[in-house]
Amino acid sequence: MFIMILMGLLVFSGMALDLALVQYRRQELDLAARTVAVAAAQQLNGKTSGIDNALAKGAEALADLRYRYGARRLAWRDDMLSFGATPTGGWQSADAARAAAAGLLFVRADTGKLDAAVGSVALFIIRLLHSSMQSVAVAATAVAGRSGIDVMPLAVCAMSEAAGAKRLNTGPPATEELVEYGFRRGVAYDLMQLNPDGVVPVSFVIHPTLAAGQAGGAGVAAGLSDAVVGPHVCTGQLGITTLQGGKLMVAQPFPLAALYRQLNSRFAQYENNLCAAATAVVDRNSRPYLRDGGVPWMAATPNEQGAQVITSGGKRRTIADLSPAPAGTDPKAYGPLWAYARAVPFSEWKEGVDEPAAGYATFGAGDWASLYAPGAPAAKSYPGTIPYQSTSGTNFQAPPLVQKGVTNRRVLNVPLLACPVAAGGPEPATVLAIGKFLMTVPATPTTLYAEFGGLAPEHTLGGPVELYR
Repeated sequence: MFIMILMGLLVFSGMALDLALVQYRRQELDLAARTVAVAAAQQLNGKTSGIDNALAKGAEALADLRYRYGARRLAWRDDMLSFGATPTGGWQSADAARAAAAGLLFVRADTGKLDAAVGSVALFIIRLLHSSMQSVAVAATAVAGRSGIDVMPLAVCAMSEAAGAKRLNTGPPATEELVEYGFRRGVAYDLMQLNPDGVVPVSFVIHPTLAAGQAGGAGVAAGLSDAVVGPHVCTGQLGITTLQGGKLMVAQPFPLAALYRQLNSRFAQYENNLCAAATAVVDRNSRPYLRDGGVPWMAATPNEQGAQVITSGGKRRTIADLSPAPAGTDPKAYGPLWAYARAVPFSEWKEGVDEPAAGYATFGAGDWASLYAPGAPAAKSYPGTIPYQSTSGTNFQAPPLVQKGVTNRRVLNVPLLACPVAAGGPEPATVLAIGKFLMTVPATPTTLYAEFGGLAPEHTLGGPVELYR
């Protein structure tokens, strides 16, 4: 009996060893799948370049991993990755994804697509019990992708539905300036004071997690509450993975009086602890560009922190948007100029083509007399570096010593909507583009001054990436 028991113990111990080997290999491959999926998902941008970059980063991540207790390398194969528009299925090969990359923001990593030897675990004891059990094949899969996008839960109307328009500044000398959806680069706007369809200002709060057409019902209004939207204002992110081809749920107006403190976290202002410094990071340059003393490159002190608001032609816009500006316009009415961006010649713009990564060629400060005539403000020793890009001097303010600032945290990625949108809400609204607006100064309960810096193609806007399974 002792011999029989001993033999049984040895068999069961050996089987446990075999199963442990299988489980350990499964854990090694699970780590590989998860690591590769996250590395690849961070590169996806809805374009063919994102698919290519995902494959490259996936291969790079796999090269750092080993299996069989660190003894062997994992050899990359492109078909380890497949791509989809949701985390639940519809996976496409890399070749198919390259041909139609729009909306493909999720990736599935499958170690079963690697060489067969990677998942093959030799059995030592179980094989003695049955000749067919020489080895067992194991594999692991992981899905990763965006859980949000770096876009504010704040929207304004596009002041024009033209993606790019030519503004003729008569000068002299005459200049042709690019205007994007009715906004001029380098001009500061109070985003709470615009309306292309009437004289009453309009602004919008965006449901941060629900795109139009998704399930929601009666819960939509609750998702637009200050308590829900506030944390998304802190981070500058929506819990929506893409805006491509869809609509947003919005309500009017944006509750600035309740949420301006969350906006000001970008200036290291954490009043009432409404934002956490870990997730609402300060900007690396938090210098306020105040109209009085904060814009030393302006020869005259502007009257207001942005271009003067004016109601004209049944629209609520600014003096800088009228073409031409009224005769006798005061140079101080243009507000601070070019803290973040310079005006761009119309010839730089090409319809349907994204702005180059290095940016467009721009006008110089010597062109102000043409760009902002009549009553053109004068540039006084405009710096060689755009003020916001400064790393020292009077135009720069470092974050507190206990924090590490992030570039462009003051830049609000704001959806530009096709207007009008029905009053109140919730209502679906169409996004025409995403505008980049630099907060020139902290917001107040009634004002949000921000300088227009061009458009942000959606594929350039990342967002948090997480594992789904």
